[in-house]
Amino acid sequence: MPVFLETVRLALVPFTPDDVDHLLALDNDPDVMRFINGGRPTSREAILGRTLPRLLHEHPRFGTRGYWAAREKDTGAFLGWFEFRPPDEDRPTTVELGYRLGRAAWGRGYATEGARALVHEGFTRLGVERVTANTMAVNRASRRVMEKTGLRFLRNYTEDWPEAIPGSEHGEVEYVLTRAQWEQR
Repeated sequence: MPVFLETVRLALVPFTPDDVDHLLALDNDPDVMRFINGGRPTSREAILGRTLPRLLHEHPRFGTRGYWAAREKDTGAFLGWFEFRPPDEDRPTTVELGYRLGRAAWGRGYATEGARALVHEGFTRLGVERVTANTMAVNRASRRVMEKTGLRFLRNYTEDWPEAIPGSEHGEVEYVLTRAQWEQR
């Protein structure tokens, strides 16, 4: 399996159709999905019909995918995934950073390690000018990863949720890091 990016402990690799069971387990953990859909389960059909096609999409600007399976380098264990892709194909120098890791990976620094590596790759090799990241305002753990990665709080905002979930009444937050800010660090 080709490795897109390696860190000390992680290998970020392209998803394959064989990852369906890993994604199903990840998206059916209510704690993992708490700030995404309120912890509701995801069907195999949804993984096959919506999730996997999104994770397999090639982004022409980078000539690569925007989502990678995160595997523990030493064991090959599936930990979750990272996102680093342009949310708008017409503005390819702005990318969105995201991550979803299983509970076994929480509190071990994997999210920060992977996020920092992607930001470095973006600013040094991929021609990225701006990195953004969003989460629910109440998702303190994800916000902390953004801050440790060097992103800065930009704004609070609210969106119309198709179905409100606990905490959505507090809105969303957006963090950002520009190339100039990253170079000054």
